[in-house]
Amino acid sequence: MSLPVSTEPVRIVRHPDGFVELRLDDPGRGNALDLRTAEALRDGAREVAAGPGGAVLLRAAGGSFCVGGDLRAFACRGRETGAYVHAVASAAHAAILALHELPVPLVTAVRGAAAGGGIGLALVGDLVLAAQSARFRLAYTAIGLTPDCGASWFLPRLVGPRRAADLILTNRVLTGDDAERWGLVSRSVDDEELDEEAHRTAADLAAGAGDALRAAKGLLRAGAGDGLRRHLAAEARSIAALADGPEAQERMASFLAARGRPKAGDGRAEARASESVS
Repeated sequence: MSLPVSTEPVRIVRHPDGFVELRLDDPGRGNALDLRTAEALRDGAREVAAGPGGAVLLRAAGGSFCVGGDLRAFACRGRETGAYVHAVASAAHAAILALHELPVPLVTAVRGAAAGGGIGLALVGDLVLAAQSARFRLAYTAIGLTPDCGASWFLPRLVGPRRAADLILTNRVLTGDDAERWGLVSRSVDDEELDEEAHRTAADLAAGAGDALRAAKGLLRAGAGDGLRRHLAAEARSIAALADGPEAQERMASFLAARGRPKAGDGRAEARASESVS
């Protein structure tokens, strides 16, 4: 389905197949989360939740799914860093909750980099498809921060506490194939087949037995919502408190200085952005 050019970082597309697509649409920035994008994601997720069709597909434009937080937006705020990071995390967390609580199946499709907050956003799906070349990296501790967007809640439940600790503490990189073996995603598919497979999966779910699918999802999610809500609040407090501290401020500044500022149109821009985190 062709889409008109948009300057909005998040788009909603209602497909004739009966499913609704929520699309991150700021590929030049690797779909990084600054406050504008996080708030657009929150508002988009809530709009989709009000009319989700038979299924929802979450995916992203460009070569990266979501590279996490926009460190350049974080690092230039001095004493306001913590408050800004808390605002970004809170908006992104409202989106995570809205997506987690959808009554219909949610499919996420991950291409390229999923880093920092992009990890939690990817894992909120009921079915998670990843391109074989996808790269999953937490990366928070490298800049003196802790996970947000539910990453520290989803990971132990998906891969177990030992592997979750490995991913969070060492910033190990997983490919799409690795992520399937670890149980992080539902399945890994050829890069060129990801969009078609994601579309087909969402359309098939939308055409399925709607009442049964909603009831089955309700059983799978039973009791999880309140726990996730409390955990997201704790994540937001933790990352904001650390962002105000000297260690994180120094690490973020060093991280950005080592890479330099990508120029507009520079083919390396998205690769550099893929190492951002929220």
